[in-house]
Amino acid sequence: MNKEEVYDFLNKRGVRYEITEHGEVFNMQELCSADLLYPESVAKNLFVRDDKKRNYYLITVKGEKRVNLKEFQANHKTGKLSFASERDVADILRLSAGSVTPFGLLNDETAKVHFYLDKDFVAEPGIIGIHPNDNTATVWLKTGELIEIVKEHGNTVDIFELRDLNT
Repeated sequence: MNKEEVYDFLNKRGVRYEITEHGEVFNMQELCSADLLYPESVAKNLFVRDDKKRNYYLITVKGEKRVNLKEFQANHKTGKLSFASERDVADILRLSAGSVTPFGLLNDETAKVHFYLDKDFVAEPGIIGIHPNDNTATVWLKTGELIEIVKEHGNTVDIFELRDLNT
């Protein structure tokens, strides 16, 4: 799905959402400099794999958080984790670097990617901001709707608590 197909998909499902169009962004610093509707609800996405390249994970956390992959792998009993290659991003999610998003899971034909979502997105106001498979916009929708969409597609979803590394 491309950006317009994501919007069509959401419209057909009757999902309420808002869009912030912005210049192309490749990291959180660039995104946070945009005029965002809900800056506290912007998502950071990490697409990682285990050392055998058998298991893939999309880890989505609040934008200001940092993920310690060693701690994550210990807490979730995964193999050694590293970032997936640009080739993996293209082959599995059909996305380019800088555009990784939970909507990319809809391109995961075999639903092999395990989705881990920061529990802070579930708390009020329950809004998440993610790219629509294109890093020139951010879509704001209810987190519950996103979880439902991903589960219906067939990907496993885990809501997890990320220990704050800043404390």
